[in-house]
Amino acid sequence: MAVVGGGIGGLAAAAFLHRAGIDVTVYEQAKELAEVGAGLVVSPNAVRLLRRLGQFGRLRERAVALRVGWEFRRWADGRVLFSQELGDECERRYGEQCYVTHRADLLDVVRAAVPESALRLNSRVVELERLPRGVEITFADGSQAVADVVIGADGVHTTVGRFVGQTGPPRFSGMCAYRCLVPAHRAPAFALRPVQTLWLGPERHLVHYPISGGALVNIVAFGPAHDWTTESWSTEGRVEDLRAEFGGWAAELTALLAAADRTGQWALLDRDPLPRWTNGPIALIGDAAHPMFPFYAQGAAQALEDAAVLAHCLVDQPADPSAALERYEKIRRPRATRVQQASRGRAETNHLPDGPAQQARDESFAKEDPLTHNGWIYGHDPVIGLTSNDHDMRGVGE
Repeated sequence: MAVVGGGIGGLAAAAFLHRAGIDVTVYEQAKELAEVGAGLVVSPNAVRLLRRLGQFGRLRERAVALRVGWEFRRWADGRVLFSQELGDECERRYGEQCYVTHRADLLDVVRAAVPESALRLNSRVVELERLPRGVEITFADGSQAVADVVIGADGVHTTVGRFVGQTGPPRFSGMCAYRCLVPAHRAPAFALRPVQTLWLGPERHLVHYPISGGALVNIVAFGPAHDWTTESWSTEGRVEDLRAEFGGWAAELTALLAAADRTGQWALLDRDPLPRWTNGPIALIGDAAHPMFPFYAQGAAQALEDAAVLAHCLVDQPADPSAALERYEKIRRPRATRVQQASRGRAETNHLPDGPAQQARDESFAKEDPLTHNGWIYGHDPVIGLTSNDHDMRGVGE
């Protein structure tokens, strides 16, 4: 079995397949496995899956457990509009706490569940060809391999997607993102709290929280793309431009941005939900199947859910992998599409200009309980109700 792409989704697929006793090889085009970017949220629906892979201890060593989430602040004066207790209350409701971590640390956590012998680096896939049984894979150097199943975990610019039936490239959303890491010793004290803080303002919003055991503060900011169309997490932006985008915002936020000395910048891409994720023995997972805005902080979590369900389905129907992949799509596509569309909708809500609609939004926070409101995300167990002929995939790994 072949997985194309060695990011979080691809390694998660390999980890769950390996745990189920299925031989798998991961083909990654880069010369080394490394995640660019910075922080991400590991919500309870993702944490329980990492626990089943036996990797919860590694996560806990590197991540920060959030005590408070959704601390919404008004852009102009920093006034707290709403905050939600997490910590023990989150664990009581959903069985796990909510964490924030560096993306590279999460990649290492998942990679630890994949045998080193299963990784093939510097292997860029350029062509797939259906065979009577399986798929022939051609790489950029002209070499080939054959697999009974090919899983495309190769991101929004997926090559594997061409062989599933995707039409057209993703489109620019008109928004761009900035991402910074600020050493804790340079950051204002309020940014060091184990809190996920969101600043909301006209056409823009900004999120920050501590990661790497509190050694760094992760900042991700969203605003108009202007003429920026480069879509790459490794692209450097100008920290002066980031500060200018949030010029005139509250003094606390201005102080945090003053502590940043460099930033990444990339354009946000958008894609309508795909009509299909599978084509016979070929399937997509993660961003290749459902790229989503980061406004619900669910990209990595949904990829982990994909991986767990994919492994279940293939274990249950080993003699008919195409049917197993169809079942995987039937289970996963409605939920991932719902998260994808919800994430898209948050852009308008977060970026309201000052006025009646913004005031109504801010007033509505007092009536909200996001921990309950997001229960459909956090409380979801993707393998409940699924059966496995050979393995109890729901078992706790440690």
